[in-house]
Amino acid sequence: MHTPTLNSGLSHYRNVSATSGVEEASPHRLIQMLMEGALDRIAAARGHLHHGNHAEKGRNISLAISIIGGLQGSLDMEAGGEISRNLDALYDYMARRLLEASAQNDVGILDEVFSLMLELKRGWDELPAHLETPKKVATGG
Repeated sequence: MHTPTLNSGLSHYRNVSATSGVEEASPHRLIQMLMEGALDRIAAARGHLHHGNHAEKGRNISLAISIIGGLQGSLDMEAGGEISRNLDALYDYMARRLLEASAQNDVGILDEVFSLMLELKRGWDELPAHLETPKKVATGG
C-alpha cells in the first residue's frame, strides 16, 4: 500500500466526518471507513443537488473524489496484480463520473457511482469472513 496517499484520503475523511477509532483501526477497517466516507459524501451531494444548493453539492463531490483518490492511491499495483489494475480503472472511472455529475447536475450519475461504491464496499465487508474461514478449519474452530 502507498501509505502517504491513504493517509491523505483519511485526512479528507477526518475533515468530513467526526469518526472515532481512525488511529486504532486496522488497514481493512481504514478502507471500509474511506468507502463509507465516499458513500456519505455522494449521498450528501445528491441531497444538496435535489435542494438546489450547488455550492455544497460541489463541495461534497470534491470530497468524494478526494476520498476515492485515497482509495486509488492505497492500491498496491505490484502485489495486487490484475485486481489492483481493475480497481484502479474503476476508481478512475468513478472520479470522472463524479466530475460529470457535478458539471451536469446529474443525479443519475451520482446514483451510478454510489451503486458502484456500495457494491465494492459489500465485497470488502465480506473479505474478513473469507480470510478467517480457513484459519478456523485449520485450528478446528
